[in-house]
Parts: sequence; C-alpha cells; structure tokens
Amino acid sequence: MKNNLNAVELKYRKWIIVLSIAIPVAVAVLFKIKLKDFGFDVEPLSFLPPIYATINGITAVLLVAAVIAIKNGNRKLHENIMKTAIACSVAFLGMYVAYHMTADSAEFGGKGIIRPIYFFILITHIALSIIIIPLVLITYVRALAQRFDKHKKLARITFPLWLYVAVTGVIVYLMISPYYAV
Repeated sequence: MKNNLNAVELKYRKWIIVLSIAIPVAVAVLFKIKLKDFGFDVEPLSFLPPIYATINGITAVLLVAAVIAIKNGNRKLHENIMKTAIACSVAFLGMYVAYHMTADSAEFGGKGIIRPIYFFILITHIALSIIIIPLVLITYVRALAQRFDKHKKLARITFPLWLYVAVTGVIVYLMISPYYAV
C-alpha cells in the first residue's frame, strides 16, 4: 500500500517542480511585458485589482474555514474548501498577470513610516508567494496520495504562510490603490 501511495506522489513530483519554477518565472516575465509594446491597442484592465484583491480576501477566509472544517472532523468539506482556495489562487494569478500586461505599475506614494512598512509587507508577500507554490502543491498531493500524516505535518507550515500571502495581498492592494493611475 505504501508503494502505491508513493507512486501518486512520484506521479506529481515533476509537475510540482515545473510549476514551482515556471509560475514565478512566467509572472516575472509577463509583469515586464506590456501588450501595447507589441502593437496591441488594449485598454488597461483597471477594474481587475479590486477583484483580485477581493479574491485574496476570500482565499484567506476559505483557508480559515478549511482548518475549522478539518478540526471538526469534516474531511470532505475541508477538501472542497481547499480545492476552492486553490481555484481562487489560480484565478487571482490570471487576473494579476492580465492586469500587469495591460497597465503600468503604480508607484507607492506614501511618505514617512508608512513607506518602509509598505515595502516590508510587499517584499515578504512576494517572497512568500513564491515559496508557497511548492508548499501548496506538495501538501495537496500528499492528501491525494492519502498520506495524511505527512499532509498534516506540512499543512502546519503551509497554512500560516498561505494565509499571510492572502491577507498581505489585500493589505498591499489597500495601500497601493490610492496611487493607481486613473
């Protein structure tokens, strides 16, 4: 039985590695690419930031709800909530990239103590958003493989980091939103 479970993990191992590298690289590259630079006459998708910030907030709520569900012994509800949280993160990513491919980045205009606070939150948010990708994928695959002991052990690390990324995504949006070009 253990070999079959490991086979599930091995089946997804390459995908975890590929996605853990490809997603941050693609976001970094696509963040720099503007469709207007290639002759596309597209309006900035300026309606997206509040939507993807809201999705980050929803993700945070889902993560807390998933923990409550599993602590109450409701594994199926936990599983469904986690799948929804992953779907929200994928939706966020798509909208985030689409926005940044059509709009120039806003510059934070805050002064005084708020400036280093903003950049601390932003930098930790970005760094952890890269780190969280393989953690979420490995945690999810361990559940698929029914390796719940290992899943639970890693989830204790993944959950607070993912929650931090989701919450700080909202905070970054709230702090930078006054500086978006209109």
